[in-house]
Amino acid sequence: MDQAFEDVLRSGIAALSLPVDDVAVAKLVRYAELLLTWNRKVNLTAITEPSEMAEKHFVDSLVLLPAIAGCKTLLDLGSGAGLPGMAVACARRDLEVTCCDSIGKKVAFVKAAAVDLDVKVRGVQARAGGKPEKEGLPRAEAVVSRALMEPERWAALGSSYLEPGGLLLGMLGKGVDRKVLESIGSEHGLTLLGVDQFELPFTRSSRAVVRWRREADVPRGT
Repeated sequence: MDQAFEDVLRSGIAALSLPVDDVAVAKLVRYAELLLTWNRKVNLTAITEPSEMAEKHFVDSLVLLPAIAGCKTLLDLGSGAGLPGMAVACARRDLEVTCCDSIGKKVAFVKAAAVDLDVKVRGVQARAGGKPEKEGLPRAEAVVSRALMEPERWAALGSSYLEPGGLLLGMLGKGVDRKVLESIGSEHGLTLLGVDQFELPFTRSSRAVVRWRREADVPRGT
């Protein structure tokens, strides 16, 4: 892997004060190598320039770490080639992650990468429709999507996969009015905990992570 990838990765981690150790960095570099190798034969990502990939895919995924500090399980819906789930698993080796995508070649990559990287990641090919048991998907303490859909649709879908008291996280390219997010959450038994807004350190691109919590006494979906 080009040294520029690791340099930008480490700089981004430091700039955002993310809890990522040297073991995680080594795994992330290897993950990037695997991604680019597979990408030559299988279309997994349009971003292939090392420094751009480091920031827009990897640093952008790792910003989830503070939000899920107390969680033991994570479900990543629409994960593609494993982002953010695989990247997070490299930093949180204790975390059990399920990466779900409807495209088989992307799930195949996730499975192969999980073995190579020795992380607790399971790949599942399914089209998420809010029926976790029928889809073979677990309920998790944290459920995330990375720019999968608008907040209204995401709250409706993602809440179906939450354990009671779990966190629903939405990764957005821009912020959304807090009152709107509170209203969206309340419709689905979710309490808005916060909206973390930040900029990627090099391109200065705006990002936001929405955090909702599911109330423990809300009945599970079917």
